[in-house]
Amino acid sequence: MRYDWAMEAALKETKMDFSLSEEQQLIRDTVRKWAETKLKPAAHELEEHEEFSVELTRQMGELGIFGIIVPEQYGGQGLDYLSYILAVEELSRVDGSHAATVAAGVSLGIAPLLYFGTEEQKKKYLPKLAAGEALFAFGLTEPDAGSDSRSSKTKAEKTADGWVINGSKIFITNGSTPITSGIIVQTVSGKGPDGAPEFSCFIVEPGTPGFTTKTMHKKLMWRASNTSELYFTNVKVPDSAMLGKRGEGSKQMLKTLDSGRLSIAAMGLGCSQGAYEAALSYAQQRRQFGKPLAKFQATAFKLADMAVRIEHARWFLYRACWLRDKGLAFGKESAMAKLYCSEVAQWVANEAVQIHGGYGLMKEFDVERFYRDQRLLQIGEGTSEIQRLVISRAIGC
Repeated sequence: MRYDWAMEAALKETKMDFSLSEEQQLIRDTVRKWAETKLKPAAHELEEHEEFSVELTRQMGELGIFGIIVPEQYGGQGLDYLSYILAVEELSRVDGSHAATVAAGVSLGIAPLLYFGTEEQKKKYLPKLAAGEALFAFGLTEPDAGSDSRSSKTKAEKTADGWVINGSKIFITNGSTPITSGIIVQTVSGKGPDGAPEFSCFIVEPGTPGFTTKTMHKKLMWRASNTSELYFTNVKVPDSAMLGKRGEGSKQMLKTLDSGRLSIAAMGLGCSQGAYEAALSYAQQRRQFGKPLAKFQATAFKLADMAVRIEHARWFLYRACWLRDKGLAFGKESAMAKLYCSEVAQWVANEAVQIHGGYGLMKEFDVERFYRDQRLLQIGEGTSEIQRLVISRAIGC
């Protein structure tokens, strides 16, 4: 592996300080309190009935969670990315479904508008999105195009007065909620000079003729979040619906995912923390052979290993966010954080169930939900295999 001397030089010019500011601590504490008092009592029932909660989503908006990275001129708080990641982590510590609603709503909905949207698009959509009154989704995955996004078949054809979109998308978070106000859709809009597909992104609003959605049910995890299939049949959109410039859809997607991976990493970290805390509490209360499980070395060592891996994951993720906030290259670190945090979540959740024994398999114990929720983290926004591909290329393989 080649050492990144350029990165080392850049870091020498900038002081690394991972202590949280007073504002960041306030965000973490505020979201944690809300998640414990409002979200936790409702999480089991919503998950059991596969119910997306507009009310809780709007409460998260009132807390300012959706607007953390949105500039003040568009109704947000204009804070750093780590502040947003802290909020996602705290939500995931209690419930993955609502953390997913926020992660997709911000990283895949709001962020592309911030990066690539026109001033008109930003003024039209961002204030309501920042307030949690509306949600945006990012339409990338298709039935035959997951990790291989360049195999997308959804097409946009140019017409005299705009574009016509035909195709479908699948596994789209926030795609069909009662407050979804737009979908950013990646399409094949033609061919480049080399004959390769040209990709462009468009904003499609619900209610546009020919655009229909279908909510997906019976999921293993995140059952209180919204996951959808999207269908486009001769959907007409104006030129003003294009996000950024024609032919830049693939670049937009890659930049969006670089930052989006950090929110998935935060979900892995929060899930790990929640599962660990549940296991620790159970081990301290459950007695076998005359003493608490936590007093048995086999259990104590499991918990110790959990604590070590979680702290490693936390500071690695925070460092990747720090790099992003400082304007330094963070693509490799983002992939590493997503890979590591998601796999730590898998390991911690598994061990937490083991500590609970048979009770860990019962729905009335939160650890059962953590065990299911973590499974998507190694798949969504780039599988673990894709993360390793990104990392291997970054180190020169």
